[in-house]
Amino acid sequence: MSGGVIARPTTATPEDQVVRYTFKERAYHWINAITYTYLLLSGLALFTPYLWWMASVFGGGGTIRFWHPWVGLVYLVTILWMHSKWKRDMKSIPQDEQWNKNIKNYIENRDAAMPPQGRFNAGQKQFWWVMLYCTFILLVTGIIMWIPEKMPPGFHWVLPLIVFIHSVTALVTIAAFIIHVYMSIWMTPGSMKAMTGGQVSPAWARTHHRLWYENIRRGRNGD
Repeated sequence: MSGGVIARPTTATPEDQVVRYTFKERAYHWINAITYTYLLLSGLALFTPYLWWMASVFGGGGTIRFWHPWVGLVYLVTILWMHSKWKRDMKSIPQDEQWNKNIKNYIENRDAAMPPQGRFNAGQKQFWWVMLYCTFILLVTGIIMWIPEKMPPGFHWVLPLIVFIHSVTALVTIAAFIIHVYMSIWMTPGSMKAMTGGQVSPAWARTHHRLWYENIRRGRNGD
């Protein structure tokens, strides 16, 4: 993900750097990433016997069965917090359609051929909405799976369907997560540095998020 604000004069930041993420944004993002990784691995261990060996890494089947839903709630809190901060920037803008039409240039790193983007580009927005909507599906199905004994006896036949929906939704998030990590680390150099240190160069900001950078230069905060 990408977001940020311009550094205030009192911020201890080199003059040629732009604050891409605040400390709080980075903290919530990394807590979100760590909890999701745990959910991914423990969920896969519970999903198939072929990956059951991973359960021992996290303390055994009983342990991950206990912690998986609780960690899921922590993940939910972080994604809701980030959405409260970024929801306006996640809205579609006219340039997003042009970005989607030129996605081949993006994949081939021809950044100059891409339309200017705001705080988040169209691909990041798509990733975000997929993860957010899937989170709510996982929450509802996960709660039912967490306390199946609370379900009325006449509705127990629904449980296999709930498990299926939960599993398929989780697999969708895994695919999106892999793409997100790949794009952040290898396809867009500087993204990982922004998420660890919080700063990017003006050239990076201008290249990848020109509309956002121009707003910063005009003194309009992106939050």
